[in-house]
Amino acid sequence: MKLKKSLLSGLLLSMSALLIACGGDEDSASGEGKDVTLDFWVFGATNYEDLAKEYEEENPDVKINIKTSELEDHHNSLFTAISAGTGAPDLTMIEVDQLDRYREAQDRFTNMYDLGADEIEDQYLDWKWNMAANGEGDFLFGLPTDIGPKAMYYHSEVFENAGLPTDPDEVSELISTPEEFADAADKVLEATDKPMVDSMEMAFRANMDALEQSYFNRDGELLISENNGVKDAYDYAVELHEQGYVSDFEMWTPEWGDALNKGSFGVEMAPAWLKGYMTENAPEAAGDWRVTTLPSDFAGNWGGSYVAIPKETEHSEEAYEFSKWLLSPENQLESFTESGLFPSTPETYEMEEFTSNSDEYFGGQNTAEYFAEAAKEIPEVYKGPKYVTVNNEVLTALRNVQEGGDPEQEWEEAVERIEGLIDR
Repeated sequence: MKLKKSLLSGLLLSMSALLIACGGDEDSASGEGKDVTLDFWVFGATNYEDLAKEYEEENPDVKINIKTSELEDHHNSLFTAISAGTGAPDLTMIEVDQLDRYREAQDRFTNMYDLGADEIEDQYLDWKWNMAANGEGDFLFGLPTDIGPKAMYYHSEVFENAGLPTDPDEVSELISTPEEFADAADKVLEATDKPMVDSMEMAFRANMDALEQSYFNRDGELLISENNGVKDAYDYAVELHEQGYVSDFEMWTPEWGDALNKGSFGVEMAPAWLKGYMTENAPEAAGDWRVTTLPSDFAGNWGGSYVAIPKETEHSEEAYEFSKWLLSPENQLESFTESGLFPSTPETYEMEEFTSNSDEYFGGQNTAEYFAEAAKEIPEVYKGPKYVTVNNEVLTALRNVQEGGDPEQEWEEAVERIEGLIDR
């Protein structure tokens, strides 16, 4: 009897072990019986909440919790969590201008190459992909989300009144160099008494966003005190201002929105995401604005992000699988049509819904094709960890020039302030 009980106990223990091995415990990977929750931090207007629900339906063992914050709050919270080594999410968006801020904390992020990212590299624009790699090219901080290819928004009535063409292709042919841009600005001013550009910032960014190397090199050395492309971009903006081609509107203000509504200036040299702002904040101008390519010297990117995976996550593989799905060419098309996030996946540019896209606000024009053309001409850019801080000082100098300051004095004082900030 004791022998039978012993055999029965052994059998039950063996069956229990077998069930545990087959069923998995609570710490096993997704797909092996575990319900995984992924915390995902995002900023801005995306359709990622809706896409996350789609993913959950296809993967019932995965739950995505999305936290949305303002851009600055988002990156400050992320930086605090990464620095502390605790409190970071499983996935996070990082805006392109903020990316280099985290390079010194590379060890706090998961290398996407370790998770198989090299297998999907060919789906993305080369310059966008490479900007997320480290200097040696063996560490990838994140997968590309949207981009901000710049094009030229122009007010068709202002152009017509200035005797300029209004067809997008004809405008592109007429204004293909910085010199031709200035010539067109002169015609607009003479015929309409309106400036060509809305602000000094936009005049500066015309050249600035096209620079492959601006404020810093990859060794972290400050370049602004040298006579490099940043000073050339500054001088070009000053020159346009002195000719009367630049207005004094400050972006994002009600006055600026009103100027868009009324066509108070000729062009916006701006990224694809500005379309959404114009549609919502300048409704009276519907049908008046068009889009064409910028002069090739001005080809640049403004905006866009990456999805990164902090090292402290316990679910890096699940986080990677979700981000790979979220940022596939098909889902980037959905993000484009739903939220205006311009795709970083060239395959999307060939999809029927993209090629047949029509923007009623822009007179029924397919503006997407011009931004797609611009996206292919953008250079790979290195910005540096303190890009935003330095850039703000240069913009301050330009605003001071617009208010009557001496350009060279403002430049020298900006450089002095920047050097002081960097030395801290």
